[in-house]
Amino acid sequence: MKTSVLKTASLGLQHVLAMYAGAVIVPLIVGGALGLTAEQLTYLVSIDIFMCGIATFLQVWKGRFLGIGLPVVLGCTFTAVVPMISIGESSGISAVYGAIIASGVFVLLVSSFFSKLVRFFPPVVTGSVVTIIGVTLIPVAMNNMAGGVGSKDFGSLSNLGLAGATLLLIIVLYRFFNGFVRSISVLISLLVGTVIAFFMGKVDFSPVQEASFFHMVQPFYFGTPTFEVTAILTMILVAMVSLVESTGVYFAVSDICDEHITEKDIAKGYRAEGVAIILGGLFNAFPYTAFSQNVGLMQLSGVKSKQVIYYTAGFLVVLGLVPKIAAFTTIIPPSVLGGAMVAMFGMVIAQGIKMLSQVNMEKQENLLIIACSVGMGLGVTVVPDLFANLPKGLQILTGNGIVAGSMTAIVLNILFNEIGSKRKQVVALSGSKVS
Repeated sequence: MKTSVLKTASLGLQHVLAMYAGAVIVPLIVGGALGLTAEQLTYLVSIDIFMCGIATFLQVWKGRFLGIGLPVVLGCTFTAVVPMISIGESSGISAVYGAIIASGVFVLLVSSFFSKLVRFFPPVVTGSVVTIIGVTLIPVAMNNMAGGVGSKDFGSLSNLGLAGATLLLIIVLYRFFNGFVRSISVLISLLVGTVIAFFMGKVDFSPVQEASFFHMVQPFYFGTPTFEVTAILTMILVAMVSLVESTGVYFAVSDICDEHITEKDIAKGYRAEGVAIILGGLFNAFPYTAFSQNVGLMQLSGVKSKQVIYYTAGFLVVLGLVPKIAAFTTIIPPSVLGGAMVAMFGMVIAQGIKMLSQVNMEKQENLLIIACSVGMGLGVTVVPDLFANLPKGLQILTGNGIVAGSMTAIVLNILFNEIGSKRKQVVALSGSKVS
């Protein structure tokens, strides 16, 4: 019994390590841009991790009105970074959280309607979206392998060696072991890579020393929220984009778990995100969405249990309350994390390709949908300033590779397989009558 608990907890911790860097980078960027003090920044990081745990629990727990009931991990959406900074600089941080709360209410109100659009997400769209998610994350892994953007030793042999050793250990463990060892191969590799990095002088313990032992969450930490129309509309657009991203994750996880999700399930998933967004606004955190990093880890480990994700949620809550412990996860060198990311993000791509195998590839329209959407997603990721001259409102849809590629797949599917198919049927029927 104790062994079982230890194994499950280890798997849950592995998911925490997989998503932690992606979760903390958002508060660090936003807080830094808005000029927060060190104390305020510490609170922002801690409350974000705490809320990641609460949001994850709401999503995994399948209730009557909310929760998709799949092993899905939620984290703050990177799509909100630029809009939050823009709102904060122009209207103040109180307007940021007023807009987040309003966008969460909006998600709750439209969840049932938005879930009815599921017919616009056939395998050609969901498979393309999941593939795009994986493809656009690979550059993140590459930058981390080199030591992280802006690092003085970017691309050094020591960084590449650490990343290569971490990735190689994952492969070796996956090749020569089965069962539990294989399922926590990423966790073992991260720990071993960090130990090696320590002896190379690449581990900095200062974040652990500076962090406090306990931190209590506090609603309206940055003051009473204010509500401004422009800011609210901006965050509503961000929320809708996040729902599109989450939909792809829902389908990917349901495919991995061999579980069929219905329109009602998706609506409950959206409601869970809506509640998480509202709580994020109340406690001065962030909007939350499904994290794709953990999809790749789930596929790689082969473990699909919701119990594991409950442990993940629990760890995140504890880490959010005890910054001293949370700081230990920040000492993993970027190069070590990058080596593991290659395997995890690559598995996301593999999952997308698996979903696309259900698509009729004899139909040229489907090939064009996949080609244009993946090409657009990768293109925007590689050239992020491509649409820099467009209005800021449109840049929310075009400035992110995942969003741009996903929107391309959705629109082209409607053009070719919805509107186009109906038009062809009418032409065919008309021709048969004439003949």
